[in-house]
Amino acid sequence: MVKKVVLRKIVKIDEEKCNGCAECLPNCAEGALKIVDGKAKIITDALCDGLGACLGHCPQDAIEIIEREAVEFDEEAVHKHLEAMKKEELAPACNCSTTHAFSTENERASEPVVEAAAPQGSTLGQWPIQLNLVPVKAPFWQGADLLIMADCVPVAYPTLHANLLKGKKIAIGCPKFDNGQHYVDKLTEILKQNDIKSMTVATMEVPCCGGLQRIAELALKGSGKLIPAQKLIVTVRGEVHRA
Repeated sequence: MVKKVVLRKIVKIDEEKCNGCAECLPNCAEGALKIVDGKAKIITDALCDGLGACLGHCPQDAIEIIEREAVEFDEEAVHKHLEAMKKEELAPACNCSTTHAFSTENERASEPVVEAAAPQGSTLGQWPIQLNLVPVKAPFWQGADLLIMADCVPVAYPTLHANLLKGKKIAIGCPKFDNGQHYVDKLTEILKQNDIKSMTVATMEVPCCGGLQRIAELALKGSGKLIPAQKLIVTVRGEVHRA
């Protein structure tokens, strides 16, 4: 079947600016982007919907939305493409530290051994906690300090319960493997329909985690509310920094 060529909006990537960091990849729900020869490229025009979910995730400002002649966006092709990616279990296309296996244990082997602190009780204040599963409207959201957290953070941050989770309600997720636009839509509704007092976004230091920060920004903007917000970056060695 010959695909129809139309004048429409579509993503354009400036290859001179692009450094291949791949921060845009996890935020393209259609899987239309790929790193080729160190640059982000559209696999095929039919996979790009032109909405620009990847736009705000480029630290090099190398992505823009333009209007040009291109084949029509093909939802069926997107579905087949995503299914093919799952079946083939393709490795992530990025070259970031997310995919680089390394150990931090040896670096600590020579450090003085100190007595472990007394176990702390759980400070978890609600269930469920996955962003895909939490209800949009719930009593526990009312007056809540909301913690939006990448799901790798609890493993890396040893004092999570005492220093970060205590007193907060939580929604965790992974912008690399889940639908970023779905996250935006759901968070927007949570912020709209509940009296959220504050918002903290905690992500890992790896590039693909930055998508969750952008998702939170878009949701806050979409809610139309002025909610105090802060961003925290957790390193793979458990250190925490303000973004």
